[in-house]
Amino acid sequence: MQGIKAPDPEMEKIFTELVSMHQTSLLRMCYLNLHDLGLAEDAVQETFVKAWKALPSFRGDSSVTTWLMRIAINTCRDMQRGAWLKHIGRTISLDQLAEPSASFSENEFAVNMEIAKLPAKQRETVLLYYYQNMNIDEVAKALGIAVSTASERLSRAKKKLRLALKEEMYFNE
Repeated sequence: MQGIKAPDPEMEKIFTELVSMHQTSLLRMCYLNLHDLGLAEDAVQETFVKAWKALPSFRGDSSVTTWLMRIAINTCRDMQRGAWLKHIGRTISLDQLAEPSASFSENEFAVNMEIAKLPAKQRETVLLYYYQNMNIDEVAKALGIAVSTASERLSRAKKKLRLALKEEMYFNE
């Protein structure tokens, strides 16, 4: 019977740095995909577990951020596909809503609401491109799609957002 190998101290140090550098952005991405803080925290934890297991085989074909985002997005998709998630009642009353941690302008709020209404694939692309400051090549790698597909999704999302925000401006005047 073989004993359990102790983790490599250098790998532990690298992984600890990865967690501290990327934890917040991964939590934000998971929350925007899952719309539930508890599930988002679980998804981030699962992302780091998967990353720890795969760290020795990371080839460096993409940035570490892109690699982690890809794992997080796939983890969120797996959670959304899970049968148990479909049966959970996730509606809450207005009394249960937390006070916002930061105030938003009406325009920022409107943009965020319209982004939330986009189809999931377009929303993921927009979030990675604008909120994670990834270039289109990194977005494509993170989503596992062709650059042309990522560009098309981003273009369609921009058109929908422009149209929706113009209509809102028209009705608010």
